[in-house]
Amino acid sequence: MLTEFGKVFIFLIIGAVFVAGGMFASWILRPRRPYPGKVAPYECGEIPVGDAWVRFNVRFYVIALIFLIFDVEVVFLFPWALVYRNLGLFGFLEMAVFLGILIVGFVYVWAKGDLDWDKPQPEVPRVNRVSTPSVEAEKTVEEHPVVQ
Repeated sequence: MLTEFGKVFIFLIIGAVFVAGGMFASWILRPRRPYPGKVAPYECGEIPVGDAWVRFNVRFYVIALIFLIFDVEVVFLFPWALVYRNLGLFGFLEMAVFLGILIVGFVYVWAKGDLDWDKPQPEVPRVNRVSTPSVEAEKTVEEHPVVQ
């Protein structure tokens, strides 16, 4: 006698066998005719230059994470909009608080500069040096070394 978990386990095993069988069949039946253009990385019609493993700037990841955060939070607006009339004033105030928090987060990210796509100009530190000794003083030291 199988329990409900046993049925789910058998279903997962059969699914895995179907996926593995399909991949194995496609590996057996596929044509094998590689040529340099086929195995080259796709570069939108451009000739590939350099290595395919290029390090990307962290700005791309930051923008993607910010997009995901705000995108997921905005998804909560759709169910609220469907039942808005049933919620009344309390539902409106709850969503106003939620949107207020969302807008504060957006303003913070914007003010911090994380949404700026342009690369910021680096600040080069300036060192104030004392005036360098003249060339004649250096020649004097070279001509008359101090012997101890």
